[in-house]
Order: sequence, then C-alpha cells, then structure tokens
Amino acid sequence: MFAAKSARRGAVIRRSRAWVDRDVGRRLFAAEVRRRGYHLTETADQFIVVCHNGPIRIPF
Repeated sequence: MFAAKSARRGAVIRRSRAWVDRDVGRRLFAAEVRRRGYHLTETADQFIVVCHNGPIRIPF
C-alpha cells in the first residue's frame, strides 16, 4: 500500500479496518505509519493515512 503512486506523491490513502486487521494487523500497520513519519487517523470503519510528515490541520 505504501508503494502506491498516491502514497509516493504524499497524498492520502485509506484502508478499511477489516483489511488492516485481516492482512496486516493494527499494531504492525500503526508501527509502519509511525516509522515513515506519516499521520494516521481513524473514522467509522476506515484508517486514513496522510503520506507526508509535514503538519496537518483540521479546521473544524
């Protein structure tokens, strides 16, 4: 997933919690996001990864 074109460009990628649990595991997934310096958020049944290490802002 981190080799995807959007991840390499610094864009946002998302994966379902079910996919992460089934194929990777949450601990490993979070550790890899952290290792890369990316930002991880969770909403409903999705994980959202902002694939850059710059600041992010949630305006509301």
